[in-house]
Amino acid sequence: MRVLIVYGTTEGHTRALSHFAARALGEAGRPTAVEPAGQETQHPDPTPYDAVILAGSLHVGRFQAPLAAYASAWKEVLNAKPSAFISVSLCAAGLNPHDWDSVEDCFARFQDETQWTPTAVHHAAGAIRDSQFDFFKRLALQFIAAQRGEAAPASRDHDLTDYAALRSFLVDFAGGGPVRA
Repeated sequence: MRVLIVYGTTEGHTRALSHFAARALGEAGRPTAVEPAGQETQHPDPTPYDAVILAGSLHVGRFQAPLAAYASAWKEVLNAKPSAFISVSLCAAGLNPHDWDSVEDCFARFQDETQWTPTAVHHAAGAIRDSQFDFFKRLALQFIAAQRGEAAPASRDHDLTDYAALRSFLVDFAGGGPVRA
């Protein structure tokens, strides 16, 4: 099974997770290519692959526009073969049911807008990349934390991804069958 991973990223964590996924699938004997969603004229063609994984990070309630454009442009091909979506967000690290409802609502909107229905979905916790934040992003993070009655994270990077769970999802997906995590 040859797998194509197409990703959209804002701060680079989803790109790193996509390359982690490629390594995990490669170790499971699944040759994998990783490509950014890019501009529409540069979309990678999923046709020659046996399965496709899209990965995107959630920012302000939306996934990256190039990733949505890719899913929409290739929806017939994606819906006709095994496909998966890796949704990356800080909400996936939370225990608050409202956070999970929000992630599910955003993903449902993405599916509705693109008309793509993946056969498998995994919600991965993202990363807080304080080293890449400007003053306004730090301020926004402090505001969100304060609204939840929490302290803002210390000024350092935090990777909240459960890599064992992601690897398990990928191996299950590569073996076939619908998976939801």
